[in-house]
Amino acid sequence: MRKSRAETAETRKRIIEIAAEEIRRNGIQATGLADVMTKAGLTHGGFYRHFESKDQLVAEACATGMAVVLGATEGSAESATDEDDRKAAFKSIVEQYLSVEHRDNPSAGCFLAGLGSELARADAPTRAASTKAFTDLVELVARHIRRRKPEAARADAVFALSAMIGAITMSRVIDDPAFSESILEDVKRHLDAL
Repeated sequence: MRKSRAETAETRKRIIEIAAEEIRRNGIQATGLADVMTKAGLTHGGFYRHFESKDQLVAEACATGMAVVLGATEGSAESATDEDDRKAAFKSIVEQYLSVEHRDNPSAGCFLAGLGSELARADAPTRAASTKAFTDLVELVARHIRRRKPEAARADAVFALSAMIGAITMSRVIDDPAFSESILEDVKRHLDAL
């Protein structure tokens, strides 16, 4: 029996969501299509009914995963305060991103922090999805930085996000738990000056 278009679209969405989680957990290269399809309750052969290649799946998983990060980041800013208090909103973004929970849960975290070196070597569509994600994050963060000129807020947002992404990455690399946590705290403290 053939699936309806709605069922096919739902299956495709489920594959992308599972792939996003697996890619964040294992990396692009270590994530196999067979594993993704098995977790989706499908056969490996069914993959090509939904996607042309693994590269296409990776690009879409990156976009979907980063949309979740953007939503969480915006939610963090909105829950912190009313729209007039940018400092509290920015601080909430930093606290949420540089949390031990984010560090310890890469399968639900930011693609950019977990896969930066792999994304830099990815195909053009995946790099385009990563670029859009970073640009969207910059715009979101810039709206919550207390600068009068948009150019200055954008520059501060680029700096802040680069520091935050690097801090999460290095805090995951470091095998000393106290040092790892101190990286997060040190970057939070420095970003508090923005």
